[in-house]
Amino acid sequence: MSDLEMPAKTHGVGVFLELRKRLQTGLLIVGKDVAKNPADVAVTGGDSSLHIRTPRGELSLTLPTGVTLEQGSCIPTPAGEASGEELHFRLRISVTRSPDEEASDSVMETLRAKETYCFYCQGCMTRLLEDRVFKRVLPLPNGNWNAIVDDWCCHPDPFAGKLLPRAEDCLLGDTFLLLNRDGSCEQTLTDEVSPVGSEDSQDSKKTCRRVALVSCKSCSSVLGEAVAPETLKLYITQVVVEPAVGDREPEASLNRSLYVERTLAARLLGLSSSMSTFHFSVQTPDGKAFLLLWLLNSDSITATVPETRVGGERSISSPALHTPSPRAARALKLLYTNCSHTGAEQKDIVTSWEVNAIGHPVVLPLTVCEELLQVMDDSNSTLPASMRCMRSYEVGYLRL
Repeated sequence: MSDLEMPAKTHGVGVFLELRKRLQTGLLIVGKDVAKNPADVAVTGGDSSLHIRTPRGELSLTLPTGVTLEQGSCIPTPAGEASGEELHFRLRISVTRSPDEEASDSVMETLRAKETYCFYCQGCMTRLLEDRVFKRVLPLPNGNWNAIVDDWCCHPDPFAGKLLPRAEDCLLGDTFLLLNRDGSCEQTLTDEVSPVGSEDSQDSKKTCRRVALVSCKSCSSVLGEAVAPETLKLYITQVVVEPAVGDREPEASLNRSLYVERTLAARLLGLSSSMSTFHFSVQTPDGKAFLLLWLLNSDSITATVPETRVGGERSISSPALHTPSPRAARALKLLYTNCSHTGAEQKDIVTSWEVNAIGHPVVLPLTVCEELLQVMDDSNSTLPASMRCMRSYEVGYLRL
């Protein structure tokens, strides 16, 4: 299994590993179907690797460069309520900082003024906008800044008009880009007016509005909105932005769920660092909360291996001998709650966040909100039973 694959959900968890770079500690969980007793498990370390020997065979996990197990530090620890199904171990690691380990390839981090970029549809990698050079790349005010103007402004809102880019501008929102249309857009993009919100909504303040959705002409994927006749709003989950370098062709499109996962993980990490916030309210464009996220750890390194992948299939005569080792990847650890859950405890969480204005708004198209929730649920379903819930929240990881 490579780091681009999600472990199969149909099998029990064989081995789960979470390392904390800042604390230089780790948690290893081995399922009882793999090993019955702590004495059946031996853990050793190599050069950026971890070797776990069980009665089912030996498993090697590839660790990020600079992360090494402290030999002899892995010891059993109580498994609590999960003691009947899982073996828990604590261990220590040493971490050597790599020069490029914190590098980000997110759109928000790579766009620069006076550089030339091409925009591609993430779904089909059709080139949408060609050789764009921006004289200015400027950040927009974060989140719901316009909603709080009345709280600190004693006269009519001086910012009532939309903040729109001038020619050769690129404005960066939390999850989108604003830029001007040009003649090439007519060849690659289509507009379709669509209602947003519910016509029969009980909330009279949120009446149905109509927006011009912008789609890829090749594959019909919705990319964003036409917020003004000459202005495009493109969501970072829907487009790939690359420097225009000669005749170089873009790489093939990543798996869709993986692209959503990594793009949003990088964006949440960036927002958390820049705004010192750990609570996010994922919302649809009509302002309706869809998913609540609570960022716990941003320094995690995780790997989940199904029990079917632990030993038994890497014999000398098997082609699986050449299968890449499972890889531990950097990830964000999050607590999350689906706002549509009907449970009393979940409803109380949603109400508390709304009443106390907890959660920086992260606005995404409804389809992307649904994709993100699916990614979180898939992650949750691959965790050991003891790791899936914390209080009334569910636990999930987003890989970076």
